[in-house]
Amino acid sequence: MDVRLKRAYEPAAATDGSRVLIDRIWPRGVSREEAHLDEWARELAPSGELRRWFSHDPDRFAEFRRRYRAELTAQEAKLRELRQRARQGTLTLVYSARDTEHNDAVVLAELLRRGRKHKRDEEDSWPNT
Repeated sequence: MDVRLKRAYEPAAATDGSRVLIDRIWPRGVSREEAHLDEWARELAPSGELRRWFSHDPDRFAEFRRRYRAELTAQEAKLRELRQRARQGTLTLVYSARDTEHNDAVVLAELLRRGRKHKRDEEDSWPNT
């Protein structure tokens, strides 16, 4: 399974495979032609409330991860679809956040790579800090 991450401001490459934008809001200053997207999956973005709470604060990332994963449980069909694409070839999750280590794309990529887990396994894996 090949799941990659790329900022929307980086040029698209042939090696990106299927490019899926996962932000709720279109990246500022990027045209649709420049983005070279195969899909815009707004439904996978964190809720506005969660996004505002997180405010890209690295100290809140562990809790953001836990809350965002909880929100994604409502998107299991879409997650299955993306996992299938990643099994067939490269899947690049496109995002606009400046912080490349503490953002929703990182959490979503982790979730896709790990596959579906039992609730107990998820609770054991992610601390509630």
